Amino acid sequence: MSLAQTDKYYLPQPSIWPFVGSVALLLMAVGGTMTMREIDNGGWVLLAGVAILFYMMFGWFGEVIRDSEAGRYNRQVDSSYRWSMSWFIFSEVMFFAAFFGALFYTRVLSVPWLAEAETGSLLWKGFEATWPTAGPGLAQDGFAFTPMGAWGIPAINTLLLLSSGVTVTWAHWGLKKGNRAQLILGLAMTVALGATFLALQVYEYHHAYTEMGLTLGAGVYGATFFMLTGFHGFHVLVGTTMLIVMLLRSIAGHFTAEHHFAFEAVSWYWHFVDVVWVLLFILVYWLI
Repeated sequence: MSLAQTDKYYLPQPSIWPFVGSVALLLMAVGGTMTMREIDNGGWVLLAGVAILFYMMFGWFGEVIRDSEAGRYNRQVDSSYRWSMSWFIFSEVMFFAAFFGALFYTRVLSVPWLAEAETGSLLWKGFEATWPTAGPGLAQDGFAFTPMGAWGIPAINTLLLLSSGVTVTWAHWGLKKGNRAQLILGLAMTVALGATFLALQVYEYHHAYTEMGLTLGAGVYGATFFMLTGFHGFHVLVGTTMLIVMLLRSIAGHFTAEHHFAFEAVSWYWHFVDVVWVLLFILVYWLI
């Protein structure tokens, strides 16, 4: 639908969805903590939070889509959405910057400090500050694990995500040219690539836990590895879900060459996910 040609400030109806989303995030945080602490039913609480989050996304986005297709939005709303998505992605950049900062601090500063001067000679005698490491405590207890190499599933996943950036851009070109077949095919290919990435990451995690001794409890290396790759995987899951919504809307005939910010917002998010993965591949998998 075209943007409503009015200068009136758009004020949406009161909505319960922000409250529902807050409940979902609270349950996810509590459930995740319970699961890591091995408290009974933690997994169910986490699953309930995820289910409510997807329910919120379905309901809230549905309202926004219906309002947009009904022509209720004007240029002020379009600008507001663009700024909102820009700030959201910026917040996500800061989110991952904190985790990459934790990896840098641990790997470059704190681990070497544990083997230096009085700390190394008195507390952790014989500890070799080489990365990857589980840390001096676990190392002295004889704990061992195999670090995850880059040239296997991680390299394949890198190729998949980089390819998905190309396909979603190709779909965007199709939309801007009014070629709906190209739009739908490009989105379908992007969804397939994202789903394949997730399936391979699930296999990688299973392999790490069952055959490599690499778990969330594998000291500082295991914690940083699963913290960074796990949160990125969650972002890929959310991005793939949004791409599926864009695909279904495209099939239903939504979007025009002039007005399609929902598609643009998802493509912005997907390119952000791609860039973060490239950094992950280099800093977490490759430079070990």
